[in-house]
Amino acid sequence: MRELPIPQFFSESQKRLMEVRKIDYEAIIPAGEAWAKTHNIHPAASDTKKTALMIIDGQLTFCHPQFELPVTGAMEDMSRLASFIYRNVDNISKIIPTMDTHTVQQIFHAIWLINDEGKHPTPGTIITEDDIKNGAWKVNPAVANVAGGNYTALMKHEGHYVSELAKGGRLSLMIWPYHAQLMGVGHAIVPILEEAIQFHGAAKSSQPDPEIKGGNPLTENYSVGRPEVLTTDGGQAIDSMNSKLFAALATYDRVIIAGEAKSHCVAWTIADLKKYIIDNHGDPELLKKIYLLTDCMSPVIIPNVIDFTDMANTAFDEFAQQGMRLVSSTTPMAQWPEF
Repeated sequence: MRELPIPQFFSESQKRLMEVRKIDYEAIIPAGEAWAKTHNIHPAASDTKKTALMIIDGQLTFCHPQFELPVTGAMEDMSRLASFIYRNVDNISKIIPTMDTHTVQQIFHAIWLINDEGKHPTPGTIITEDDIKNGAWKVNPAVANVAGGNYTALMKHEGHYVSELAKGGRLSLMIWPYHAQLMGVGHAIVPILEEAIQFHGAAKSSQPDPEIKGGNPLTENYSVGRPEVLTTDGGQAIDSMNSKLFAALATYDRVIIAGEAKSHCVAWTIADLKKYIIDNHGDPELLKKIYLLTDCMSPVIIPNVIDFTDMANTAFDEFAQQGMRLVSSTTPMAQWPEF
């Protein structure tokens, strides 16, 4: 297992870290092909030990301070992650970027709810079971037209939804700013990271495999593995587990995870992957093949509203106790503990 030098153009990319810019595909992809020849990089299909890098929501909406829901330090996280990819082009078989994907009318957006004054909740508002029971917040009748057309059913679902979150130990329903909007610029992968992903694809003859999540209006979807609530109050399926992705990840010798935000989409994805492995393979030793790049992720902090740092740290301490490896992107992979 070897580390490669970082291509010279990366220093210029770092200088342009905060730019929202177009990737020059006609330059970056041929550069990746040439890099493979120069450094004798073998196609991913011939890897004897296969490594997947899953990047959780490395999108402008979560990373860039000018966008909708920036995580403090995320742009620097993505720069370190891009550097890690370049140094380990030959060690990474497949890159799987997840992409949070939303539209206007969704259960966690302000437009979904109104109070008796006809006002929407502000971002950061926690919606509780009592809020729905006592009518402090009601489903906005206007959204019924785009969510099945049955207002009574939607009101029942709202109460069922917050109840199921509490029963399942999931995060409380929170109103988030409009973010990761499909068709919007914020939906795109951070340029410095996309550049590295495209370069890797060309150098390693490996197709990036994006995973879309979060489009169902009736549920949140922090984890790429599953929506927060799976059924309506009548027991009808809202959505399903992403078993296909987790089954594929389980076939790799190493699974590396990075991205944003550490406290939410990253932590919940890891928790669901852990559950899938235990439920379907029954061997906790397999958790040792999961490596968490702790310097390539940061928790959600909304100034003067809420700070999820402690929650994230507690979750990651538990992941380490369960056998997962907490590693740094600057430590050569050859020095990581082996599975």
